[in-house]
Amino acid sequence: MFVTIDRLEGENAVIELETTDMVCVPLALFRGLGVKEGDVLEIQVSKKETQARRARVQKLMDDLFED
Repeated sequence: MFVTIDRLEGENAVIELETTDMVCVPLALFRGLGVKEGDVLEIQVSKKETQARRARVQKLMDDLFED
């Protein structure tokens, strides 16, 4: 999915979605990226990273709740 930074308002960015809906999100989400008005961002799910994090959390839970 591609989104466009429509404008910056204080500590927030107004993002235009592909559906043309507008969403306000904290600029902190983009810290270090140097985003500016008109930038196009790609949002995607990383299945590999999702699986790795789920496995890590599951291991922590298993270790914590051992019998």
